[in-house]
Amino acid sequence: MAVCTCPPRVFTSSQPGPRPRLAGRVDATAPFHGLSSLILRFPPNFVRQLSTKARRNCSNIGVAQIVAASWSNNNSNSGIPAAPSATAVDAAATAAIPVDPAKLSAGGDEVVFENDVQLEALPDLKEASFLSSDGSLAIHAGERLGRGIVTDAITTPVVNTSAYFFKKTADLIDFKEKRATSFEYGRYGNPTTVVVEEKISALEGAESTMILASGMCASTVMLMALVPAGGHIVTTTDCYRKTRIFIETILPKMGITATIIDPADVGALESALNEHKVSLFFTESPTNPFLRCVDIKLVSELCHKKGALVCIDGTFATPLNQKALALGADLVVHSATKYIGGHNDVLAGCISGSLKLVSEIRTLHHILGGALNPNAAYLIIRGMKTLHLRVQQQNSTASRMAKILEAHPKVARVYYPGLSSHPEHQLAKRQMTGFGGVVSFEIDGDLMTTIKFVDALRIPYIAPSFGGCESIVDQPAIMSYWDLSQSERITYGIKDNLVRFSFGVEDFEDLKADILQALETI
Repeated sequence: MAVCTCPPRVFTSSQPGPRPRLAGRVDATAPFHGLSSLILRFPPNFVRQLSTKARRNCSNIGVAQIVAASWSNNNSNSGIPAAPSATAVDAAATAAIPVDPAKLSAGGDEVVFENDVQLEALPDLKEASFLSSDGSLAIHAGERLGRGIVTDAITTPVVNTSAYFFKKTADLIDFKEKRATSFEYGRYGNPTTVVVEEKISALEGAESTMILASGMCASTVMLMALVPAGGHIVTTTDCYRKTRIFIETILPKMGITATIIDPADVGALESALNEHKVSLFFTESPTNPFLRCVDIKLVSELCHKKGALVCIDGTFATPLNQKALALGADLVVHSATKYIGGHNDVLAGCISGSLKLVSEIRTLHHILGGALNPNAAYLIIRGMKTLHLRVQQQNSTASRMAKILEAHPKVARVYYPGLSSHPEHQLAKRQMTGFGGVVSFEIDGDLMTTIKFVDALRIPYIAPSFGGCESIVDQPAIMSYWDLSQSERITYGIKDNLVRFSFGVEDFEDLKADILQALETI
């Protein structure tokens, strides 16, 4: 509580306005007199001086009662009548509150607190003599004048600040010349976001991780930082559409070209590496929405021989189901919006890898922006604490449902790495410990038949995204490719009857019953 240094204010019963009421049992029919007719002004830093027991009692009977009782008990002969509420106060609490009668000026119905009341109890604030108003103290007390850093809290504090200060210029120079470490500006780092980065690095086995405002932010900053103007990249046919749009429309403006290959076409990759000076091979594994898998170990060996970097988007896999860096990749990116956050309530992206590469990307990130808000970082930290539990449940549900769907007569085809019918099933078994919580499948019917199935579902939300606690379903032809004609959608392999189902953490039997009843409607 700030120390008041403004002139004393005197309140008398003759002042206009409604009369205050004190907490406690007061006879409503009795006339107001004594303390009960005053507007109370508590001594500065009052709460800090209460004992632990007194503070507990404050929460039960009210600070106003304690003040009234203390004044009443200590000033029975001063001409101030006792307040009726004083008798309801716990004596142990009131005894813990030091009130010096010498600090009170009483006459009739007047009570005055002097400016220096309890100032001696705040030696740290004596240094604040250069602040002359409550307004300045409200801004700086407890912060610029010294703050307690909570280091033993179970949860990570949210540090909501856009900038960090240096105590003196010499400290700033030490920081600039790398003799000292510190935060400087919110876009360059934050104590809360650093916790997220360290947590993801630990899961990925990475030297460094950078957290950003979204998964697309992570992908685009990475590409711009690592691929030089006029450079060449290799990517795959199946991928998130916005990534494809960036590669096909934005990178060419920088003179960057791309070779697009089937995820399993190793020969096409070797040809591209021989024909072009490839800077980077970038793909998802599993891919979106057909969940194709890339042989990360083989691809990394081939690319490294030609001096090309390998970046894997592991969003569908999660760091629990697949360790891309351990398989040889240089970098792994995630849309942390999905499984890492896990609750459909936050946008974020991350890049993990060697300190050298991540630092190179971070330099551009500091210029472009796209910093993650510390409140969002806190949500990711909280979400990650149940990541392993959620992924186990989602892996299990998706694997079981994929088999049921594949056997159903109204389902034409199922795409899931855990099925033996998947083209990269054996590869997925080698490099993944779980196959993820998303299953894509084609309904035996047209656009309208598929719409009827989706609309008949009761549990999942019709929405974009995936990886959260709630199940989500979408028809890619409508959700992601509706601006294209049917023939244009087919060039990307997107049929009108394709469904992408992201399983949440609901009970398996409930999800199974819901999907089966929806299939019965078509």
